[in-house]
Parts: sequence; structure tokens; C-alpha cells
Amino acid sequence: MSDKFKRENSHKKTQTPESWRRPKGGHSRIRLEVNGAPAKPKAGYRTDTEVRGLHPSGYEEVMIHNTGDLEDIDPETEAARIGSTVGGRKRAKIIEKADEEDIKVLNGEKEGEEE
Repeated sequence: MSDKFKRENSHKKTQTPESWRRPKGGHSRIRLEVNGAPAKPKAGYRTDTEVRGLHPSGYEEVMIHNTGDLEDIDPETEAARIGSTVGGRKRAKIIEKADEEDIKVLNGEKEGEEE
């Protein structure tokens, strides 16, 4: 769930996580949807079908584990995401080949890493 929907009383008790759970209390302001109470998830909050499941950049994500996987990507609509188990040398080769083919790599460089 998004940051908009938080579990009831999660701001009062540190033991209660923010992850959404349906309120079941008899006098619950969230369950009764009283004005001023926190929002409750509904179908109307759903994302448009055209952009549902896409990366915020507008590309569809495709997992990559080797340079051969790049051949199946359409640079116009898809972007590559390198798998977490791929090592440094293979990662560098994937990024290099993606640059040649004008494919966007979503996690091409890690934080603090400079070339």
C-alpha cells in the first residue's frame, strides 16, 4: 500500500507498524469514514490502466542477468533492470552493451560509485 493508507493508531504506538490493516472497531473513525479521519483504500484510488505496473519513468521493467537478455528489449518501451545477483564485471559489460544499443538501465550505477 502507499504512504497514504496507514494502520489505525500506528502514530500512537511504536509497536504498531504503519502497514495497512482493515479497521474493525465498532466506533472506528476510519471504518466509519468520518470527515477528517485518515483515508481508507478504495477502488477509486487505483492507477490508470495505461500506466499501471510501469516504472515512474514510463518504461516497462525487464530483468537482465546477462548481455544476451538485452537482445529481447525494445528500447522505445522497455528499460533494463540488472539482477541483484549479477557481479561487478558482468554488470559493467551489461551497462556498456546497453549504452551501445541505447537501452535505459534503471539501476546502472550504485550510490557512491563513480567511473
